[in-house]
Amino acid sequence: MRVDIDPGVTAPAHKHPGEEIIYVLEGLIEYDVEGKAPVTLKTGDVLFIPAGVVHSAKNVGTGNAGELATYVVEKGKPLVVVVKR
Repeated sequence: MRVDIDPGVTAPAHKHPGEEIIYVLEGLIEYDVEGKAPVTLKTGDVLFIPAGVVHSAKNVGTGNAGELATYVVEKGKPLVVVVKR
């Protein structure tokens, strides 16, 4: 699915019951992945997030940021679980 984030906006902390593969389509996105230092990715970069790992994403650029997110989730399980930090 395509996920777009406006400049300065942070997607809430969440996790997935399966893996997520992210491909950045446009902009600059800072990913805060539990247990790791934050990383900023640009157009063309890829990030793998293991199942159950809490993460969030913030558009740190001046224009729209977009990613193509592919989820590997068992049928019948929720795609996203929002987490309070």
